[in-house]
Amino acid sequence: MGEQLSVSDARVTYNVTGRAALNAVDGVSFTLEPGAVLGLVGESGCGKSTLARAICGLVPLSGGSIDFGGAPIGTLGLSGRDRRLLRIQMVFQNPYASLNPRRRIGKQIEDARRIHPGTALTVGELLDQVELPRSTAAGFPFQFSGGQRQRIAIARAMATGPEVLIGDEPIASLDASLQSKVAQLMRRVAIESGASLLFISHDLAIVRTIADRVLVMNRGKIVEEGETETIWDAPQHPYTKRLLAAIPAVDGLGRIPLVAEA
Repeated sequence: MGEQLSVSDARVTYNVTGRAALNAVDGVSFTLEPGAVLGLVGESGCGKSTLARAICGLVPLSGGSIDFGGAPIGTLGLSGRDRRLLRIQMVFQNPYASLNPRRRIGKQIEDARRIHPGTALTVGELLDQVELPRSTAAGFPFQFSGGQRQRIAIARAMATGPEVLIGDEPIASLDASLQSKVAQLMRRVAIESGASLLFISHDLAIVRTIADRVLVMNRGKIVEEGETETIWDAPQHPYTKRLLAAIPAVDGLGRIPLVAEA
């Protein structure tokens, strides 16, 4: 069983020359249980990606704490070595920028496997897991589509044997026809490996199909949280209602009720 991720009153503040300090993350608290799938939704600029980077130790906290398995990730950010050893992995938004264009796919996945040797699947098994042929290992990134590259990025993230997988808008740059499939793939891969999944998106309709619980973020704060279907059927906060009202009435997932802002 994996470890619990606990975020308590987390804050990330940026000082902007000539302007007031920007509170990108402003007092966020939540827990992510082992094996759970948590959706984090909100519009661009609400602080979702900054929070994800803080969880991975890529940006320092200005206040509050983030603990993983009872150990603090810290307020100073993590060194490159510490980030590699941390069993939290992120799949980023842009599949064209996340892979080294000069190295074969198999070599890049194998590099990730070396972080925790003996705990991950083989390169071939990882490619099987993301539904790509094993011959993919011999190719270079330019030979693959955006959707295929994102699957490769998922395989590489899982190669380290993570206990928490974070998708930071991982479907935003994909064709609409691929978005749901990749989201479902991330859920399946995480659950089958025993990892928990924090899936970040501005698309509440996609999050509904994969998440057990949902956090709604606006201007650096969590304004609503709860079971996915409860948020969907009976949203309480005006911002959540606006997000739902922006979803087309029919999107291939069935009829979606439009909710007027309170």
